[in-house]
Amino acid sequence: MSQDGSDEELAKDLGLVSAMTIGIGTMIGAGIFVLPGVAANAAGPVVVVSFVVGGLIAMVNALSVSELGTAMPKAGGGYYYINKSLGPLFGSIAGMGDWMGLAFASAFYCIGFGQYLAVFVPLPEVAFLNPIQLGALLAGGIFVGINYIGAKETGGIQTVIVFVLLAILSAFAVAGFASFDYPTLAGEDGLAPFGTSAILPATALVFVSFLGYAKIATVAEELKNPGRNLPIAIIGSVAIVTVIYAVLVTTMLGVVSWPDLSQDAPVAQAAEVAFPVSIGPIEGVAAAAAAVMTVGALLATASSANASILASARINFAMGRDRIVTDWLNEIHPSFATPYRSILVTGGLIVAFIALLGRDIEILAKAASVLHLIVYALMNVALIVFREADVPEYDPDFRVPLYPLTPILGAVLSLGLVAFMEAQEIALSVGFVAAAVVWYFAYARRNTTQRGVLSDYIRHREEELPDRVVDAADAVAPDGAEGPTIMVAVSNPRTESALITLASALAAHEGGRVLATHIVSVPDQTSLEAAADNRADLDAASEGLLQAAREDAAPFDVPIETRTILSHRGLEEVYDAARTNDADMVVMGYGGARFTGGRAEGAIDELTHDLPCDFLVLDGADLDPERVLVPTAGGGSSDLSAEVALALRETAGVEVSLLYVAGEGEEGAGREFLGEWADDHGLADADLRVETGDPEATIERLGADYDLVVLGATEQGLLARIVEGSLVFDVLETLETPVLLTERPSSRSLRARLFGRR
Repeated sequence: MSQDGSDEELAKDLGLVSAMTIGIGTMIGAGIFVLPGVAANAAGPVVVVSFVVGGLIAMVNALSVSELGTAMPKAGGGYYYINKSLGPLFGSIAGMGDWMGLAFASAFYCIGFGQYLAVFVPLPEVAFLNPIQLGALLAGGIFVGINYIGAKETGGIQTVIVFVLLAILSAFAVAGFASFDYPTLAGEDGLAPFGTSAILPATALVFVSFLGYAKIATVAEELKNPGRNLPIAIIGSVAIVTVIYAVLVTTMLGVVSWPDLSQDAPVAQAAEVAFPVSIGPIEGVAAAAAAVMTVGALLATASSANASILASARINFAMGRDRIVTDWLNEIHPSFATPYRSILVTGGLIVAFIALLGRDIEILAKAASVLHLIVYALMNVALIVFREADVPEYDPDFRVPLYPLTPILGAVLSLGLVAFMEAQEIALSVGFVAAAVVWYFAYARRNTTQRGVLSDYIRHREEELPDRVVDAADAVAPDGAEGPTIMVAVSNPRTESALITLASALAAHEGGRVLATHIVSVPDQTSLEAAADNRADLDAASEGLLQAAREDAAPFDVPIETRTILSHRGLEEVYDAARTNDADMVVMGYGGARFTGGRAEGAIDELTHDLPCDFLVLDGADLDPERVLVPTAGGGSSDLSAEVALALRETAGVEVSLLYVAGEGEEGAGREFLGEWADDHGLADADLRVETGDPEATIERLGADYDLVVLGATEQGLLARIVEGSLVFDVLETLETPVLLTERPSSRSLRARLFGRR
C-alpha cells in the first residue's frame, strides 16, 4: 500500500505584535462593546468583579497553554495538545468542542458587529433574518474571505484594528474619568444589588470575553520564535485585557447607572454622556464621540470575529491532518498557503449559527464559553500527563509555576465555572460532546492511527495498574492504530534502497508504517518561497527518489507515505520533521547525519537538545545481510540494537551474533552478562561471543566476517569524545563492513553532555 503526499506546513510569518493583537483584539471586542450592559443587568455594578474573576481564571489557564504551546508549537492549539496527550477520543471531544466553540464565538462577534452596523446603515429584513443578522452575515462573509487569503494579511489587519481601537478606548477612558460619579456607580441598592452570589453567574456570561488568548496557541505553527513569543503574547494579552476591562467597565458604570446602561450599544451611550455637548464654539461633541465609539465597536467586533475565524479554521485543519475528520480538509491553497477548505467549512458553520441562533446573543456567548471551558480543563489534564509520563520530546521553553497546583487549579476552576451556566447552554454543549464521542466511534476510531501519551503510559505499565484501567484504555483505542512510524531521510539515490529496506523490515516486524522524506537543502541566500516557485527540476528529482522508495518498500507490504520538504536547515529539519510527524524512529545515512563524535546529533544539538525519537544511522550503500554482529555492553542504545537485530532476524531470516568484549580475567562474568542480556532481549538462541582485548580492535577484527555490525551509540560526553576519541566514530571510519549506529533518546544534564556519565 502506498500513499503519495507532500509536506504541508504553515508559513511562519506572524510576529509577536501580530500574535498579541490576535488575542487582545478577540477579547476586547466582546468584553467592552457587547456584554457590559447585559452582564450589568444580571449582576449590578459588582459585574466589574466578574470580569476580574474571569481574567484570573483565564490567567491560570494561560500559564498552562503557554507551557504546552512552547513544547509543541503546532496548528490546532488545545486540540493538538489534548489529542497528543490523552488520545484521539479526548482529541475528538476537544477538537469538535474547540472548533464549534470558536464557530459559536465567531457568530456571536458577527452579531455584535451587526448590532452596531444597524446604527449607521438601515438594513432591511430578509425572509426570517432581521437587520442585525443580515449585517452579521455580511461581516462573516468578509472575514472568511480575509482568512482565506492568509495569516499574514490577517495579522496585519488585526494589528491595525487593535491599535486604532486602543486609541479610541483611551480617549473614552479620559473623558469617562472626568465625568465619573461614584453615586452613579453604586446606585440606590449598592454595588451588589443581587448579592455577591451573582458574581460567578455573571462571570460565566462574560467569560466569552477571555477566549482570545487561546487563539494565539492555535496559530503557534505560524509564529516566529514561538519559544519566546508565545508565552509573552498569551500571558501578556490576558493581563492587558483584564486591566482594560476593569478600568473601562468601572468607568462606564460610573457614567451611566447600571439599570439604564444600554444592552445593545453601551459604550456609545456612555460616551455620549461622558463627553461634553460642546467645546467652545464646536457643537455636537458628544454626538460625534458616540459615533466614534460606534466605529470603535465595529472595529472591535470585527477583530474578534476575524481572529476567531482564523483560529477555528486552524483547528479544523489540525483535525484533518490527524484523520479525526476527513483528510480532504488538509488541502493547502497553492497561492495563499492556507487551509482554504477548512476555512470555507468553518465559514459555513458560522453562517448557520448566525441564521438559526442570531436572535439570542446570550446563547451564542454562553455556548462558546462552556465548550471552551471543557477544552481548557482537558488541556490542564494533558499537561499533567505529559509531565508525569516524562515524554522525552516534551521540552517546553516555558514551564508553569507551582506545578502541579497550577494545572489542577486550572482544571477545577474551568469545570467549576461551567456549573454556573444556564441549563440550555450546558445541554447544548453536552450534546456537542456526545456528538463528538459518537463521531469518534463511528468515523475517527477506524481512521486515526495515533495513540495518546496516556495510552502508551498505561500499556507500558499494565502489570502495575488495575485491570479496569488497562481494559478501559484498550476499549477506546483507535482501530486504525498502527505500530510505529519509521521515518526515512532519503537524500542520495545510492543509499536510498538500503535505508528503505531497513525501515520497511522494521515496520513490517512492528506492524508500522514508513514515512519517506526527501529534505531538499536550499541555500540561505534563496528564500523557500522562491525555491518553491522554481522547483520543477527539484520535483522531478524528488519524485524519482521517492518512487524508488515506494518500489523498495513494496516487497514488505507496509504502508508508505512520501514527502518532499524544502529547508535551509538540513539535519535540524530532520529533527523537526520527526517531531511534526510523531515519528518513533528515524533511519538515515551516515553521510546525511554528519554526526559529531559518533552520535546522530550535531555539536550544538548535542549540548542543547535530546533526540526526538530513536535514531538509526547506516554507514554503507548496500544492505543485504545474512549475518549480523551486535556488540553490546548494555545501555539504552544497545537495547535498541537488540530490537533491530530481532526484527531483521524475524523479517529477513538473518543470523544474529552477540559480542561482549571483557577485560582480562573477566570472561566468566562476561558470559554470564551476555547470556542474561540475550534472554532479556529475545535473543537467547543467538550466537554468543565473549572476547578479551581492545573493544575497537576486536569489533574491527570480527566485524569483517559479517554483513552488518549493529552498534549502540556511546554514553560518553561530547568534550570527552573529542579529546579522547570515540569507539563508535573510529569503528565507522575503519571497518569496511556496513555499520548501523543506533541511538535511543536519553535525558542528560549539561554536565553529562560535556563530560560524560560517571
